[in-house]
Amino acid sequence: QVQLHEQGPGLVTPSQTLSLTCTVSGGIITSDYYYWHWIRQPPGKGLEWMGVIAFSGTTYYSPSLKSRTSIARDTSKNQFTLQLMSVTPEDTAVYYCAKGYYYCSSTGCSNSFDTWGQGTQVTVSS
Repeated sequence: QVQLHEQGPGLVTPSQTLSLTCTVSGGIITSDYYYWHWIRQPPGKGLEWMGVIAFSGTTYYSPSLKSRTSIARDTSKNQFTLQLMSVTPEDTAVYYCAKGYYYCSSTGCSNSFDTWGQGTQVTVSS
């Protein structure tokens, strides 16, 4: 079955760029109709969807984070990545990568997740 594993620095300095990598095993990130998401959960708060990269390579972002977020992929390594720029302490969270779906209709877009990584804690602090 598909497994996901997040990697990245546990501590990031304010104003710098947070970079995370999700390595996928048991599946191929270019497989038709799979979408690869980044989600985070700040301490004491709910899950926040950040963005997704589709099997085609197309990306979609949360409007609230779009100006600071970039999601990319390395198909040779079967990995996808997250960059979050100009971080502040409010970006402190557990960051997850996940596999699922993303679909849009005339009423808006929504997503679902069926496989998650274990999550990685990122703290933004000087």
